[in-house]
Amino acid sequence: MGTLTSVAFAAAVNNRFRSFHRENIKTATTLPKWQKRIFFSSTEDSHRFRIAKCLGNDENSNRDNSVGEIGETDKSSVVKTASREEEDDDETSNSSSTTSSSNEFGSDKTSMPSTVSPVDSTYSSFQIDSFKLMELLGPEKVDPADVKLIKDKLFGYSTFWVTKEEPFGDLGEGILFLGNLRGKKEDVFAKLQRKLVEVAGDKYNLFMIEEPNSEGPDPRGGARVSFGLLRKEVSEPGPTTLWQYVIALILFLLTIGSSVELGIASQINRLPPEVVKYFTDPNAVEPPDMELLYPFVDAALPLAYGVLGILLFHELGHFLAAVPKKVKLSIPYFIPNITLGSFGAITQFKSILPDRSTKVDISLAGPFAGAALSVSMFAVGLFLSTEPDAANDLVQVPSMLFQGSLLLGLISRATLGYAALHAATVSIHPLVIAGWCGLTTTAFNMLPVGCLDGGRAVQGAFGKNALVTFGLSTYVMLGLRVLGGPLALPWGLYVLICQRTPEKPCLNDVTEVGTWRKALVGTAIILVILTLLPVWDELAEEVGIGLVTTF
Repeated sequence: MGTLTSVAFAAAVNNRFRSFHRENIKTATTLPKWQKRIFFSSTEDSHRFRIAKCLGNDENSNRDNSVGEIGETDKSSVVKTASREEEDDDETSNSSSTTSSSNEFGSDKTSMPSTVSPVDSTYSSFQIDSFKLMELLGPEKVDPADVKLIKDKLFGYSTFWVTKEEPFGDLGEGILFLGNLRGKKEDVFAKLQRKLVEVAGDKYNLFMIEEPNSEGPDPRGGARVSFGLLRKEVSEPGPTTLWQYVIALILFLLTIGSSVELGIASQINRLPPEVVKYFTDPNAVEPPDMELLYPFVDAALPLAYGVLGILLFHELGHFLAAVPKKVKLSIPYFIPNITLGSFGAITQFKSILPDRSTKVDISLAGPFAGAALSVSMFAVGLFLSTEPDAANDLVQVPSMLFQGSLLLGLISRATLGYAALHAATVSIHPLVIAGWCGLTTTAFNMLPVGCLDGGRAVQGAFGKNALVTFGLSTYVMLGLRVLGGPLALPWGLYVLICQRTPEKPCLNDVTEVGTWRKALVGTAIILVILTLLPVWDELAEEVGIGLVTTF
């Protein structure tokens, strides 16, 4: 009789929990698919556990025996229900023991379902294999034993009081310690770095970053900080491979070719008519004899040397700024372009930057060096363009080319005069073209977006959130061709494919740069906009930059 009473009471509880479960299902309909599996699985486990406790059986084998003792016919339906629930419970417990892949640091954002729903065993097996494959192929995670040791030895009431731990890194391979700062940021960070080496050796990198999703600023001033821990082999860039050297060499040779091609194209008034027609007429099909271009190669070399010299000077600026900071850089990957000779180069950081000031200094050093040489060539070229002794070295270019830049067009107009620019063609020295192309390339690379020099500088000076705002504005202006003119589309595609990802954080990604660095970056961005902003027709007609034809 006691058994029948227990079974009847279990049936009543079963119905109560099933009603509660149905109400919970209604609230779970808006959850993502993987969260629904967690919800349903955890709810069913809790429900079955409570039924088993009501029956007074904690072991699966005891449950089968107790149910077998019930012999009343009028209770058969209850017995069958309990048995079916118990069988499902066995399957769930077995599946749970082999598929538990929850994050050991308790993050809601990256934790995997600890129990896989037994509704579809085939899907569950596939899910299990996927989790195991991701664990195998993913980066090596921080050792839990080291996490406990570091938490106990590094942090405390005098430095940083840890209140929570979350995954850190692109794939959750690190640990992010959240809590309350107990001192000056820079002093605490320096102390923690020293103690980390004493406790764990040269095994990990410690990052000080702004606390994600912080509810408010730090009471001591500024943003709240947190500390991220990553293995060195995971956080530091790998060495340059042989194939990367080969690719860099091929790209450099192609850039030499595109620079020579630019020098040949600058002599368009001297080229054979069939060559000009092939490169300017869209209906031209048959290519001309390339041997016709050989006599013009020697005259094209000075301009090619100028373009290549600006590119190399730009990269030299990066390397000279990186050496005192003990920052390693990769070899430059030059990007050839037939319009400007080159779109610049992709240079990667091969070591973690210590702070944001270092990021700003190295990022600005290259463009400033390239711009300095470009301005020198541009100024000397404009001066030689007005000298009668250099008349034999001048080349004629369409005057509408000076409408491509508001800043450079106004400078050229002020130097060469109204009569020289208000014509169909303008006679200029090749150095003007080299300086113009160098300044335009430098301006493109200083746009505040992605991993460009300008993007790195803005990220270091104003933070990652500011880079997002600047980047969206830049993409919009490039898409509308407000900046860059006809080069806006190819440059935008190049950035989206190769340079869209922001630079990784510095070790100390919290301490802000000085006011003069922010002013320097802001001034550079203004000059970039003035350089890439085309001259609109009304202004061009008014000041006499080129011939504006109104239809």
